[in-house]
Amino acid sequence: MNGNGNEPQEELQLIRRAKRGDVKAFSRLYAGIYTELYKFALYTIRHRQDAEDAVSETVMIAWEKMKQLRKDESFKSWMFTILNNQCRRILREQRRRTGADSQNGESPEMEKKLCSEPDYAGQHDVREAFGMLDEDERIIVAFSIFGGYQSDEIGRMTGYNPATVRSKKKRALEKMRKIIEPEV
Repeated sequence: MNGNGNEPQEELQLIRRAKRGDVKAFSRLYAGIYTELYKFALYTIRHRQDAEDAVSETVMIAWEKMKQLRKDESFKSWMFTILNNQCRRILREQRRRTGADSQNGESPEMEKKLCSEPDYAGQHDVREAFGMLDEDERIIVAFSIFGGYQSDEIGRMTGYNPATVRSKKKRALEKMRKIIEPEV
């Protein structure tokens, strides 16, 4: 947050204040991880408005349930767990809305909408390869890359054991590599 080495202590103070109902403390906590949350949602859902909705819902749920946070040190992973659940809900709704049964669950209209979104990744090939992953693979890679989480943490948030997380992540990254760098 401020780079002076007191960040973990300051964050814990903010968490404790937020648990007591301090809106400003919660806002500062949220502001500190907004970009990571949004990137995770955007890469998982692949639609800007739905990603913004997922983050907004996550923040509302987190604020309402802030007193239920058991371990203050787990605030960030708790937020990502809530966001993961929101993203999964939105993905299910997208599939129901489109009625698509393609590999990624998008109809031609949804695919057109996704392609028209600005390329936040900066590299179209990487974004395209990421989009080719199935839902679980996208979530695991996003937790790892955007959240900076280790396999055991991702496992707790997704319900997989750490070895499964590692193997799914390895397969997903290999799949992406083959898409980005096809053999000649």
